[in-house]
Order: sequence, then structure tokens, then C-alpha cells
Amino acid sequence: MSVNYDLRVIPVTPFQQNAMVFWSTETMNGVLIDPGGESEKLLGAIDDLGVNIKEIWLTHGHIDHAGGAAECREQLQCKIIGPHADDQFWLDQLEENAQTYGIAGARNFTPDTYLNEGDTVKLDELEFQIFHCPGHSPGSVVLYCKELSFAFVGDVLFQGSIGRTDLQGGDHQQLLNSITTKLWPLGKQISFMPGHGPGSVFEKERQSNGLVADSITMYAD
Repeated sequence: MSVNYDLRVIPVTPFQQNAMVFWSTETMNGVLIDPGGESEKLLGAIDDLGVNIKEIWLTHGHIDHAGGAAECREQLQCKIIGPHADDQFWLDQLEENAQTYGIAGARNFTPDTYLNEGDTVKLDELEFQIFHCPGHSPGSVVLYCKELSFAFVGDVLFQGSIGRTDLQGGDHQQLLNSITTKLWPLGKQISFMPGHGPGSVFEKERQSNGLVADSITMYAD
């Protein structure tokens, strides 16, 4: 991460989902990424960090990533950006899923802006490109910053694994295609932070990830 930007990962809910605060250390403006729940915990961390949250960015609509978004939007008085509109059906059943998984405070909502392939989002002047990467969910997006050689990938890709595809709208082959045709061409030295677990680098995953390594997918630059 650049010396001008910082990232705080705050695992929330029984799913230990990586809610994240990303901010400029110069302006202290920031974004809240995938607030899956435990809104009071997230809001307290934001206060402690002294960050001025400008927007909430969502990688996809599953309960463990979006369950706290409506509450945080209300408390922070900011807009929710993303995910792709194909995940609205997940956002429409957050309250139902919250009861199933024991996540308190979730509310159904519609984002202020959906994200599409080729869109960009900004934190101050730092730009992230949007890649629509379905497979884990129909509306999953990846946010990639060329300047930082860094990506927020949601549950598309993990260290040593990929997102599950057995939930409604999931598609295993589609997810493999998203990773190999949209993420790998960005370059091997891209660091990323997933929705669960530790971060990694595309090169490492292309060498040793048992599901999307080059030796398995036959991807070549």
C-alpha cells in the first residue's frame, strides 16, 4: 500500500468477513468497503481512525458483505456505490437471510449507484476501475487501482482458493472465466485483499492456487 493511503481490515459477523476502511493519510477522506454487519463496531473504528467516509463500496450483495450497509449509510450520511445490478435480488432478501444466519440489524436496500464493467470510482483523485466478475454471485465486481497495483476482489478470489459457487446465481465455470480473463491480464504483481482471510498477490495464486493456477487453467500472457 502506498505511503499516502492506508487500509484497516475489520473482520465482522460469524463469517469473519473483511469489512475494510481505506483512506488517504493526507486528506483523511476514505471509503468503507463491504460492511457486512456489526455496524456499531465499524462506526466506532471509523471514529477512532478519524476518517471521513465519503462513500460505501460494495463488491457484491451477499448478507455477509452488505448486511450493515443500510445502517452505515444512514449513520455516515453517504452513498452506497455498487455492486452490479444483477445482485439486487440478494439485497432484496438481506433481512430474510439475516434471520437465517443470525446477523443483527440488516435491512434491505437499493444502492445509490450500481457498478458496471468499465465504470470507475474515486477516493479523492485515486481511481479504481470496475470489472464485472460474475460466478460467485451474478453481480460481483472487482475494484482495481492501477496506480497502487492493488485490487479489492470481494469473494471472487482468495489466497489459495476461489469463491463458492453453490449459492443462488453462482456458476463455477463463469467464476473461473472471470478470474482468468479479467484479473490475470492486469499483471502478476497485483496485490489484492479478498472478502475473507489474508491478502495475496496474483502471481502467487497463478503459481499455487489449486483452482486457478496457470498449470490448471492453461492461461498464458
